[in-house]
Amino acid sequence: MAKVTEHIAASKGETLFSIEIIPPMKGGKIDELMNDISPLMELKPKFVDVTYHREEYLLKTKQDGSTVEVKTRKRPGTVGLCATLMHRFDTEPVPHILCGGFTKDDTEDLLIDLNYLGIKNVMALRGDHAKPFTSFKPKKGGHHYASELITQIKDMNDGKYLHETSEYLNNSDFCIGAAAYPEKHFEAATAEEDFEHLKRKVEAGAEYLVTQMFFDNKKYIDFVEKCKANGIHVPIIPGLKILSTKKQLEILPKIFYLDIPEEFAQAVKSCKDDKEVRQVGIDWCIQQCKELKSYGVPALHFYTMSKSTTTLAVAKEIF
Repeated sequence: MAKVTEHIAASKGETLFSIEIIPPMKGGKIDELMNDISPLMELKPKFVDVTYHREEYLLKTKQDGSTVEVKTRKRPGTVGLCATLMHRFDTEPVPHILCGGFTKDDTEDLLIDLNYLGIKNVMALRGDHAKPFTSFKPKKGGHHYASELITQIKDMNDGKYLHETSEYLNNSDFCIGAAAYPEKHFEAATAEEDFEHLKRKVEAGAEYLVTQMFFDNKKYIDFVEKCKANGIHVPIIPGLKILSTKKQLEILPKIFYLDIPEEFAQAVKSCKDDKEVRQVGIDWCIQQCKELKSYGVPALHFYTMSKSTTTLAVAKEIF
């Protein structure tokens, strides 16, 4: 198994193909997911991100009128799915590691398990707030920021564990990825504040970045040039999503705080049904990918939602 940065270096400037998938719902089986992504795996993505989903809460009202928080977890199975990807498809899994819902000890235990499996890459993220709450709150004894999480992972790579200092402890060797936001993280007050957060992640040890989805390539290119001008020279991989329903035209900007170009928005609005929208979304993403390849991006990373149809339509035109 190899690191994401090693794959990028070995590509000698060729743009790589990668995807992100989501574990099945709690109680679900892996077979359906494997069937859904198998067509994409035939294109041999160099790495596959596997999301991790923190606990959520249901607020239940007791007889006395007070509320109690009942914890649920919708999508377990990230580690198992990573192992399956390694052994069934011989590809690099990149599990997401979150601040939210984890103590530092929980994080260390998870990293030890991943190290046992021979996994070489992790994506370090703060993660979203736990639903139904509206702001992020770390677990007691957990990390507040992705930069702190990256520091812990880097410490393990250097042989520094939380408690033990035994000579028998082995160094891990994780390649650490982190998130970047060409259009600013929605919680940052300004773009400059968000950029300072990014610099801290890179300084802490992030070796490559994957961006939030965007539909305007100029946003990505301007962001990369700004990073270069400010001493950030790690690979910056564009994250792409193929718009496939009219509803997403309203939902995606609200959830991810991104802009949709007017030309694209008008094309989607003129569609008579979602079948037409999917084709418009595919065509737009193909054009995005061609432009980004010409710019020299290290990889094209697709947020697939564990479905292959639209991503496959784009990838076959690009790779």
